[in-house]
Amino acid sequence: MKNVPWHDEVVGFCEQLAEGLPDYEIASEHEHSNCILLAHKKFYKDGNWWTWIDFERFHFLMQQFVDSKGDITFSSLDYMAQTPDWAVFGAKERGFDPVETRWHRNSKKRHFRVLVGFDAVLIFERMS
Repeated sequence: MKNVPWHDEVVGFCEQLAEGLPDYEIASEHEHSNCILLAHKKFYKDGNWWTWIDFERFHFLMQQFVDSKGDITFSSLDYMAQTPDWAVFGAKERGFDPVETRWHRNSKKRHFRVLVGFDAVLIFERMS
């Protein structure tokens, strides 16, 4: 455990990282998983983050793409869904869905990972 960062340390690291990425901001967090989402600002619309996926819409758009043999295209902006208030960075819930039961436990094995995607950088600590 001596090499595992606390959530506040990960937040601090991500804040510094976001300073060097002008088109990205911290959009979401999940304290329990020690997870931070840096999202492209294109997903910030009308004062809200839209970092979730509308899977029904995605599958509809994908089927259109397939049926049109690629003539009808789409982007991630076409199937984005609004991030719930409890998952937005800085919310009092710190990313924990209030309708779920939270279990606190001590785990000795933890792994730190950094995943980089097309539209977001996800930094998290996953419990084994």
